[in-house]
Amino acid sequence: MAATRVNLTADAYMVCLTHALSTEREEVMGLCIGEIDTDKVVHIVSVIILRRSDKRKDRVEISPEQLSFAASEGERLAALLKRPLRVVGWYHSHPHITVWPSHVDVQTQSSYQLLDECFVGLIFSCFNEDKASRQGQIQVTCFQSINQSPEGEAPMYERVEIPLEVMQCDSISPSCMDALVQLPKILSQEEQEAYENAIRAGNGDLLNNIHNGAVYTKAICHLLEVMSGSLLQALEQRLNRNEDIIERLVAERERLMKQLEPTS
Repeated sequence: MAATRVNLTADAYMVCLTHALSTEREEVMGLCIGEIDTDKVVHIVSVIILRRSDKRKDRVEISPEQLSFAASEGERLAALLKRPLRVVGWYHSHPHITVWPSHVDVQTQSSYQLLDECFVGLIFSCFNEDKASRQGQIQVTCFQSINQSPEGEAPMYERVEIPLEVMQCDSISPSCMDALVQLPKILSQEEQEAYENAIRAGNGDLLNNIHNGAVYTKAICHLLEVMSGSLLQALEQRLNRNEDIIERLVAERERLMKQLEPTS
């Protein structure tokens, strides 16, 4: 184990969670942008949402081109914010299953750690119900892989849980806001690509084309319902809260300015 702890900003956490809750049919995946200090504490400040090349209920894959794009995006943010930012981890969702990483997750994590020993993995388990309270619950874990095999033998990797803390922040960073805005667009692109592949596979059959068109329309309407509407509502609530804060601060400023006025 190389990383000692992970600090995840609240706005980056919100983006990851919003992405994880966007679908309960397949897993989603993205990459984490941040920096690593001298104590090997990983500070995650933003995320990059990537288009999936393979969508399954129990597995998710992205293309090498997407990984290259993420590395370039990390360099762009580093230059913009004048901080040593880079890709420091990955996250994916576990809809309807436990939060613990599968053997495939552990193996994938081990391959990432070959490039960076402090590289971490986050898993968001969602769409599960607590049996006692019968309420929905969301769980998050952070892990790395460790080889438990003796030297000279075939590697056997096991997960090691890394302490994770969500750090409070008063605003949404521009990079996290951009990720939230891009999320519905990326999910729509995935649905469009699936629709076009189905049309090509149908060889021009009219009934198949009608069926695929209806499925595509339903998928886009679902995205508008669960993503765009709820995201807009959340941002409007945050705007209202910020306006209330500004109003209180202005009133406090006026009160203090009156106290500074010389008494007659």
